[in-house]
Amino acid sequence: MKVAMIAHHYPHASHRKEFIARVHQVAEVFRSTPGCLSAECWQTDDAVVSTVQWESEEAFAASLVAVQAAGLDLAYDEREVRLREIIRLTAA
Repeated sequence: MKVAMIAHHYPHASHRKEFIARVHQVAEVFRSTPGCLSAECWQTDDAVVSTVQWESEEAFAASLVAVQAAGLDLAYDEREVRLREIIRLTAA
């Protein structure tokens, strides 16, 4: 069963460009893991939105481990104006 994640991030305007670069780095690592079907970065007027799709729950779990092991900056901190909103989906 396919699994997906949609995450809305709300960086301060002064950190938006840096934040988009961070999301692209994370997406690159996701895409390099077996079973990741896609990883993209999108923008709205107030948010940076990341979408990722995997072929299975196992691929999802393995790619999260890979991203955490990559040592990327995933911290939520004062660079964001509000909490991230993360939605997890499974194919019906």
